Amino acid sequence: MIENTASAFSAALAGSYGIETDIQISADGEAMVHHDDALGRLTEGDGRLAQMNAADLKAVRFKTTSDRILTLGELCDLVAGRTPLVIELKSHFNGDRRLVERAAKVLAGYKGPVAVMSFDPGMIETARIIAPALTRGIVAERHYNHDEWQRLPASARRTMPWLLHANRTRPQFIAYGIKDLPAVAPLAARWVFGLPLLTWTVRSEADRAAARRWTDQMIFEGWRP
Repeated sequence: MIENTASAFSAALAGSYGIETDIQISADGEAMVHHDDALGRLTEGDGRLAQMNAADLKAVRFKTTSDRILTLGELCDLVAGRTPLVIELKSHFNGDRRLVERAAKVLAGYKGPVAVMSFDPGMIETARIIAPALTRGIVAERHYNHDEWQRLPASARRTMPWLLHANRTRPQFIAYGIKDLPAVAPLAARWVFGLPLLTWTVRSEADRAAARRWTDQMIFEGWRP
């Protein structure tokens, strides 16, 4: 089943699982439910989401399915408070805060358990300022060596694994990579400061065992515990 689709969300609801999902900003400022910043891996067509309008993106079909890309508002209508919803704010680390602003606006009227999180401390700092009642968390890992992180300053790649932005982001939970646990910073946040610790992405029994040992909750994919 393809991730971030209405079918996947419905299956999670049927199984009484919480939902973790991703949103991207469209050219006209809508929050679109999609992991990648471009079409093509899981969908028909091509193009970058940030360069397409919401109406055009809503018409995009996921491969071999009848599912189409949802807006955050449509996802909220589908879930309707029936299970916890954790939303990752995708960022290009370019200072664009439209996505967090749109998400905060949509979620202000949502009647259900919901939280936002992001790798980008700037996003979470903005969420803290403009929507202090919205539960917020930071996503992190120990090594930022993948190609997608090379555009970040080296100083950011050094400080983000250690959560050194916490004085300005003030996260209410941490989501840390399963392959990087145990690690000092997230475990200190959990044991010393009492912050809930989530881990991603659990895909095996071995991952689940590590998640149970070190964390409070897991985000799993492509595998059902």
